[in-house]
Amino acid sequence: MSFLKKFSHHPLVIKIFHWEYWPFAVLYAPLYPYWFWLCLKARAFFYINAANPSIRNGGFLMESKKEIYDILPEGTYPTTLFFKAGTDPLLILEQMKLSDIQYPAIGKPDIGMRGMSVQKIENDQDLLHYAQKSKVDFLVQAYIPFEDELGIFYYRIPGEEKGQISGIVGKELLGVTGDGKSTVEQLLQQNQRFILQLPVLRKTMPDELLLVLAKGERKLLVPYGNHARGAKFIDVTYLADEELNNTIDQLAKQINGFYYGRMDIRYNNIEELRQGKNFSIIELNGSGSEPTHIYDPRHSVFFAWKEITRHWSIMCRISKINHRNGVPYMTRKEGLAMLKANSQLIENIS
Repeated sequence: MSFLKKFSHHPLVIKIFHWEYWPFAVLYAPLYPYWFWLCLKARAFFYINAANPSIRNGGFLMESKKEIYDILPEGTYPTTLFFKAGTDPLLILEQMKLSDIQYPAIGKPDIGMRGMSVQKIENDQDLLHYAQKSKVDFLVQAYIPFEDELGIFYYRIPGEEKGQISGIVGKELLGVTGDGKSTVEQLLQQNQRFILQLPVLRKTMPDELLLVLAKGERKLLVPYGNHARGAKFIDVTYLADEELNNTIDQLAKQINGFYYGRMDIRYNNIEELRQGKNFSIIELNGSGSEPTHIYDPRHSVFFAWKEITRHWSIMCRISKINHRNGVPYMTRKEGLAMLKANSQLIENIS
């Protein structure tokens, strides 16, 4: 490998020259003055909860995934079991057998973020190990076999009849295609995006990294559509035609008290999704949602900043209207407690 290529493939260099990998605090730092301006307009620092009155904290932080699934229309999300941290493993296995959840399944924290501690569970041993190591309440969820996933950002102004899609992100999951001679790890080292995932993959799947795939053979390594877990995000907002917008609008209006956020959806094909068929909501995110189509590598950081502030402005408008209609804002004490609890959560699930 030449010096130039070796330099360009160093993890630190990749992170510096690709803004999509900048730390959250660095990416958002130039936008904080605008956030404070919106707080002044709303006359509340923690106005974000009023954007979605039916979701804990509006879905900004510390919201329960199980509570959100409970308000989704039946049949629109995977079969899900909730367990408290420390639940007897034998009880978990018993509940699995009574449900229609088969292996593989997905384990995830009930309150989580950015794909932390999300794991594909292949068998009883994986399930028991996941349950024993979890420090927080968690979910066991049916695995959705659809290969394609979209993150659809939606909002509706309270009082208006129709909402709209404001952005769609497509997700290419982390995987490699064999050349008949290179190991999986060698294939990963050829891609700057994948290099950043190697430290974790070496710990979680060391045997798979030694495999040599046949030429043309495709291997999916991380079956989660999280940017932090190596998925490539692609801006496909052009898919938001009238038919898809109507389908998502009708779906969202069945979720009482939901006005602003992103639905992460797995689906069979786009034609069926437009018709409201063969899809499943993997997660619904509220006021803490990012318009993740910004992370398309083709976009500049200036595009990202423009989209973030545009969505913040919409959220503030929704929150102010809901507040005038009787939804109380979160108090400063409640907001600070939320931030403190979130910091502790990150320690437990990262």
